Amino acid sequence: METVLASKGICKSFHDPITVDILKDVTFSIKKGEFVSVTGKSGCGKSTLLYILSTMDTDYQGELFIDGELMRNKKEKQLASIRNEKIGFVFQFHYLLNEFSVLENVMLPGLKLAKYSAQEVEKRAMEKLRVLGIESEAKKSPNQLSGGQKQRVAIARALINDPLIIMGDEPTGNLDKKNSLIVFDIFKELAHTLKQTLLIVTHDQEFAKSTDRIIEMEDGRIIHM
Repeated sequence: METVLASKGICKSFHDPITVDILKDVTFSIKKGEFVSVTGKSGCGKSTLLYILSTMDTDYQGELFIDGELMRNKKEKQLASIRNEKIGFVFQFHYLLNEFSVLENVMLPGLKLAKYSAQEVEKRAMEKLRVLGIESEAKKSPNQLSGGQKQRVAIARALINDPLIIMGDEPTGNLDKKNSLIVFDIFKELAHTLKQTLLIVTHDQEFAKSTDRIIEMEDGRIIHM
């Protein structure tokens, strides 16, 4: 199986005014189609790690490879392009724009990538909404949806450019038990049926236990994976 993402000896420190080590020698890799969760107590460095792995934070030591390509010394414009094309994001808060319809929200990253015509992007967006069972909500405004539906729209948006990997930061953190299970089942289906690679940061132990692999962190290190 091909390696989608690899981190080698990633370290991160804050210097304010004293030096505090946030991440210490984080090394692991993720293969195509794997559904991986990152867990650990609050403040263990898991969200910081996700920001580095998603190329949003470039101030670290060590090496990050996405799709076999080293991310070091790339310009912000190059990184933004890699993010848009190869990484889909799902956060705890869905960050949907109420001035746009559900369908338009899903289309936004696709229009930005400009790989397909607007017509084709719209067709693909409807297809993603269909996969997630919410195509009937396409014309609605996000503020007309329930929390669980909004998170499904956010997942559809993350899928629009057929990313290499989907990264989630506590994607069920804002949902009740029922909706958390729905979102988990969607992720599982994406990984096992569509061979979508997923890396999800979560403090929900039930969620983590059901993923293919758990990377457990403590004090900025990986203690188990």
